[in-house]
Amino acid sequence: MTTFRQRRYGLRAILAGDRCVRPGSVYDAISVRIAEDLGFEVGMFGGSAASLAILGDPDIALITLSELTEQMRRMSRAGSLPVLVDADHGYGNALNVRRSVEELEAAGAGGLTIEDTLLPAAYGEAKAQVISADEGLGKVKAALGARQDPALVIVGRTGAASITSVDDAIARAKSYEAAGVDAIMFTGLKNRAELQAASVATTLPIVLGTPSDDMIDWDFLSAQRVRVCIQGHAPISAAMAAVHATLKAVREGAGPKELKNLASAELMENVTRGAVVKQRGVDYLGLKK
Repeated sequence: MTTFRQRRYGLRAILAGDRCVRPGSVYDAISVRIAEDLGFEVGMFGGSAASLAILGDPDIALITLSELTEQMRRMSRAGSLPVLVDADHGYGNALNVRRSVEELEAAGAGGLTIEDTLLPAAYGEAKAQVISADEGLGKVKAALGARQDPALVIVGRTGAASITSVDDAIARAKSYEAAGVDAIMFTGLKNRAELQAASVATTLPIVLGTPSDDMIDWDFLSAQRVRVCIQGHAPISAAMAAVHATLKAVREGAGPKELKNLASAELMENVTRGAVVKQRGVDYLGLKK
């Protein structure tokens, strides 16, 4: 197992590199181990995946900091993959952001994003809103001030492009850059031209949230300094479909041998680290091989 700092250096190496990578969407101990075993260089613990895994609810800002942190702690124990955590709005004002950084750092996060979306949604407002630029900057400064391990990656995230304007998103990103964040995350950019404008206006590595189809060209993204490109959270959706199909088959009378698409014995052994666990029994409990 690598130390938390070593994992953070791994994430920093990606941001300092010259190519765009796809993160593995992770949300629990099993998914983070699978992503690591498959060779992903970084995991993304998204807010929507967290809400589904922890509460079974859509992403409407219902989970708490303690719930998110505990889930991150479980993943840190299970694997060594650097994980970038969607810390949403920091669970309150700038002082809450400080606490969020402290807790997620202690839980082993490789990095985290703090966004300027108004969460939870305001009363009577169906459309997403952003907090003021000054408040967003205050949250970013609080996040940076809370960091104890200088290797922890702090990403300033703005969703202004799809809420106010691309110009507003760029202005916010520039202020976050001046404050000292390690990367900028943009969500809501609609096309290549908007991404290019954002890239020209800043100098930091970019984390891109769910790009449009015309942006999906890895050479193009790399040239715009996009270093992490998030493409949704399909694994938890796939897991949901698999559990539903299996339970449905059992409910309808299928026996164990009739069930399809189950994990092989080899996969179960690998993901659960069965050989390591057995060896510990030999080493510490006097069990025979």
